[in-house]
Amino acid sequence: MHPTFSIQPPKISIRYVFLLSLLSVCLLWNNALAGEPSGKENQPEPHLANIRQLTFAGKNAEAYFSDESNRLVYQSTLEPDGKTIRSCYQIYVMDLDGTHVRRVSLGLGGTTCGYFFPGGRRVLFSSTHGTSQFCPPVPEKTERYRWPLDNYDIYSMNIGGRDLQRLTSAEGYDAEATVSPDGKTIVFTSMRDGDLDVYTMDIDGKNLKRLTHEVGYDGGAFFSPDNKRIVYRAHHPKTDEEVKAYRDLLAQNLVEPSNLEIFIMNADGSNKVQVTHNGRSNFAPFFAPDGKRIIYSSNLSTPADHQGRPSFHLHIINEDGTHSEQITFNGHFNSFPMFSPDGKQVVWSSDRNAANPKEFNIFLADWVP
Repeated sequence: MHPTFSIQPPKISIRYVFLLSLLSVCLLWNNALAGEPSGKENQPEPHLANIRQLTFAGKNAEAYFSDESNRLVYQSTLEPDGKTIRSCYQIYVMDLDGTHVRRVSLGLGGTTCGYFFPGGRRVLFSSTHGTSQFCPPVPEKTERYRWPLDNYDIYSMNIGGRDLQRLTSAEGYDAEATVSPDGKTIVFTSMRDGDLDVYTMDIDGKNLKRLTHEVGYDGGAFFSPDNKRIVYRAHHPKTDEEVKAYRDLLAQNLVEPSNLEIFIMNADGSNKVQVTHNGRSNFAPFFAPDGKRIIYSSNLSTPADHQGRPSFHLHIINEDGTHSEQITFNGHFNSFPMFSPDGKQVVWSSDRNAANPKEFNIFLADWVP
């Protein structure tokens, strides 16, 4: 295994994890599934105008706006020199036009799920560097995608790469962390109590609260614009056989995120409501600025009898589960969408225009209602 700070020329075959993330986030974190061709390219996408590609090599995902919409924080395997490819993700910040790229994380271990604090001067992220300076090991490849639950902890850092503060220290997975718009609360996913659940804490890491208690995975959470609700993704096994399979994988620090639905709950964990009911893989949900709609990624448009990996596209749905509409039609992986705070722009990760099948880039577009 190579240390995370080792580099490889871009032309050499890159043998690192084919990330979904998660479904992390975040996560999921962090990991992305590429799909096989499932339709024509260059189809109209009427809700997206003036599409700009901001990155052009490596794996780039989970880009999120600062509250002033002038910067993006994202995770990438490509260093700011545009040539150095890392073996696992680090956290970077760039201006909205793709310039002035700089690394925020330490360059040690694996990182995921960067997110701005209000004011745009600090970044939240998760990292494994507290237990190892090396990239996390790649799990054995299986027929079904399995996401490793590495030993992440949550940190914050000044965007200049200074003043690192550790916010969690529990054994196991603490990741998929985001900040409420008012800057008072962090929501994240943890397996500290033996299952994958959603928690909140104050921005200094204190006042920990567990919000979900159902058996299964709950994660990828974001606050609503008014700080009152949380949207997240979940897989709750129903039968005894499904529960056993889930727990057996969890004991190996693995999760198999094949079927995920979108949920909403109050910020205190009450009044949980399921939004999607399609039995597919729905993830990376984010509230629209009006707080009444949710943009997310799903393989819903892939036929049920499709052989091979499905395609993922962006969709938008009302908070009550009505009027689901597909947004992207090009490429085979489109995910991790976020609206700018004013609702005028949307950013996401996609394999469209990719130079190779394992490349994902950040795209920015004007939103057309």
